[in-house]
Amino acid sequence: MLPAANLHLRELATATVEFFALRTPTNTPTHRSRDLDEERTLTPVHDPVARLTRECAFLRQRLDEADRRQGACTCQGDSMSTSNQTPMRKSIDETRKELVRTQAEMLKLQERCRLLEKTLYETREILKARDEELVKLKGSQAESRSLDREDDHPTNSELEDIDRPGSLPDENRALLKTTEVFMTRTDAWSGAQVLQAIHDLNSEILQFSAAATELCTFGNTTSSKVAIQATHDTASRLGPNIVRILSGRDHSQDPILVQLALQGCISTCVARALSVFCMGFPTKADAVLTQIYSHMYAAEPQPTSSKWRALTHRHIHTMYPYLSDYSANELAETMYRWSADILVVAGCQGYGKGSLGSRDGLRARFGEQVRRITKTVCKLAQVTKEEIMSTCFEIIAMEHGDAFDPRRMYDSFGEYGTSRGSIITTTELGLRCKTRRNGEFTGTENFATEITMLMPPKVVLDTVLDFVDPK
Repeated sequence: MLPAANLHLRELATATVEFFALRTPTNTPTHRSRDLDEERTLTPVHDPVARLTRECAFLRQRLDEADRRQGACTCQGDSMSTSNQTPMRKSIDETRKELVRTQAEMLKLQERCRLLEKTLYETREILKARDEELVKLKGSQAESRSLDREDDHPTNSELEDIDRPGSLPDENRALLKTTEVFMTRTDAWSGAQVLQAIHDLNSEILQFSAAATELCTFGNTTSSKVAIQATHDTASRLGPNIVRILSGRDHSQDPILVQLALQGCISTCVARALSVFCMGFPTKADAVLTQIYSHMYAAEPQPTSSKWRALTHRHIHTMYPYLSDYSANELAETMYRWSADILVVAGCQGYGKGSLGSRDGLRARFGEQVRRITKTVCKLAQVTKEEIMSTCFEIIAMEHGDAFDPRRMYDSFGEYGTSRGSIITTTELGLRCKTRRNGEFTGTENFATEITMLMPPKVVLDTVLDFVDPK
């Protein structure tokens, strides 16, 4: 505020001096002598302009001193402010760095807390399932009697004595408890539920094959590089007979053979995916687990091998939580690739990017249907591997080239004539169960295994050409 005040005071003083200077009369040489004599007799008066000039000069001096003092204070304040800002900036930077480190530590602790909560939840679920199995085992008198007849396993009275304090040593009680868990025969799914799931899966495969065949336009087959590669790959997967039938006929009027080939393609893909021990697991490791389970299945009672299979399969997915998504995606991509090759071999017009003769085209048009199929397959894999203890369910498809056996399969065109010839492909999946009956393992293959065909798979034979329109 002082500079503004100084400016105003200077302007006021200057204006005052100018005012009195203008208003002061000047001496002229034409004045009268009488007046001069009268002026000389008057009392002398101090000149007001000179006085004001001196006062203004003094005032200007005071204002200049005030300006110098204010400037010195301002410079000193700026230097003090600049000197104080440097340590404050350092302190703020250190505080920010500490805040970043604290936030990183907090994120790590939160992630660890989530992992611990997940582990605790899974442990509780395992203990809960174990308790339920114990209760069901104690309440089933018939199963207890069958266990009494097995060698080297606890009798019914021993199982009842487990909960009596002091009746058995602690080590024996713990051993019997462990054995009891591995002798459970409870199933989470019934055979009827598994059959219904297979029916639904076959229905989804049929709908996909019919829709893809209907939307595709067929013409003469070409000898392009893509067609040659598709023919070679399809022959190695599904056999040379299906390639010969698809490439040697005109499907523009009646594409029923193409639809049957697509059904066989998807059915075979699903059956092979479910035949492994764990879908999506590396091939070498899965082969080792399959051998271990096969040996255990032949050597141990059915509940024991089933329990080992369920625990192993469950803990694999616990160790690799993204294995299910990975296996589903791989299965879907395999279906797209195999189906696109079938359509190209059959003479699909246009197999570039975006057409139905390519994986991208099939994915864009039938992605939702294929996801439903893969979801059902993954659910069946979990149920048959983890939730069935009393038997072993197998989803099956017949391989190409095998002889037709009416006891194990069903001819899709059997009602139109005599079933004869070799198998071309499987159009609908089947279901069978294998149960290991009580018996001693002697190191040979002569163990009691009961095999029941619950739903025979449907197949297409060489005679299918007799029931479709000629070329």
